[in-house]
Amino acid sequence: MENDPILERREQEAREAKTKKFRNIMISLAVVAAALVGVVIYQNMHYSPIVKDLEIEKQELTSQMLQLQQEYDGLSSDNASLNAQLDTSRAEVAALIERIQKTEATNRSRIRQYEKELGTLRSIMRNYIVQIDSLNTLNHKLTADAAAARRDAAEARRANEQLSAQVDELSGQVAAGSVLKARGLHTDAYTKSDKKTDRSSRTVRLLTTLSLVENDLAPKGPVRVYIRVKDPQGILLTNSASESFSMGDEELVASASREVDYEGKEVELSIYLNDITKYTKGVYTVQAYTTQTFLGETSLMLR
Repeated sequence: MENDPILERREQEAREAKTKKFRNIMISLAVVAAALVGVVIYQNMHYSPIVKDLEIEKQELTSQMLQLQQEYDGLSSDNASLNAQLDTSRAEVAALIERIQKTEATNRSRIRQYEKELGTLRSIMRNYIVQIDSLNTLNHKLTADAAAARRDAAEARRANEQLSAQVDELSGQVAAGSVLKARGLHTDAYTKSDKKTDRSSRTVRLLTTLSLVENDLAPKGPVRVYIRVKDPQGILLTNSASESFSMGDEELVASASREVDYEGKEVELSIYLNDITKYTKGVYTVQAYTTQTFLGETSLMLR
C-alpha cells in the first residue's frame, strides 16, 4: 500500500510544531534561569557589604563588652555590700558577652538591644566608681582622725606626765611645810535610800571622802576642797551649785566643794555631788583640789 502524501506532510508539520514548541520552552527556561542568576549576583553584590558591616558592628560590640568586663574586674572595695553588688554586675556582663557571641550579626534588633544594655552597665559602673571614691575619701578621713586621736592621746599622756611632775614638786613643798596634802581619796555611789551601789541606774548621788594630812607648818584657817567629776565620756558633771575656782594661773570649774577649818591636824571631810540628772555605765574620774594644789585622783566604776 502506498503512503498518502498528504498524511505524511501533516505528520511532518506536527513533528516540526512540537520541535518548535519544545525549543521555545527551552529558550524561555534559559531566559528565566539567566534572570535568576542575575538576581542572585545582584543580591550578593549588594547584600555582602551589609553583612560584612553587621559583622564588624558585632565585633566592635563584643570588644567593648570585653573591655567593660576588664574594667569591672579592676574595681574593688572594702565594703561587703558594695562587693556583692559588683559581683552581680560582673555576672551580668559575662552573661551579656555570651549572648552577643551566640547572636547572628544580621539580627539587628537584638544587637541594638545589647548596645542599650552595654550603656546601662557602663552607667552602673560609673556609679560604683563614685561610691568607691567616696568610701576611699571617708577611709582617708577616718585614718587622719585616728592619727589625730593618737597624737591627742600622746599629748594627754605628756600632759599627765607633766601633771605628775608638778605633783612630785608639790610633794617636795609639802615636805617643806608649804602645801597641804591629802590621803584616802575615795568615791562611792548611793541610792535614794542612801545605800551604796555600783549600778548606774540606781545612783542618785556621789560621795567623795578624803583626809587632809597633819602638817604643823601648813597655813591654818578655812580651807575649801573642790572636786571635779568626769563621766565615762570625759564630760564634767555640774549642777546649779557648781562653782569655779583658781588654782595657780588656771581657772577651773568644780562639780562640788566643801570648806573645813584646818588647824594643822588631820581633818577628814566628805563632799556630796547631788542633782545630777542621769548616770551612765562606765568609769567616773574624780579629782580633788584646793586653790593651792592638786590633792589627788580616784575613780569609780558603775555597771
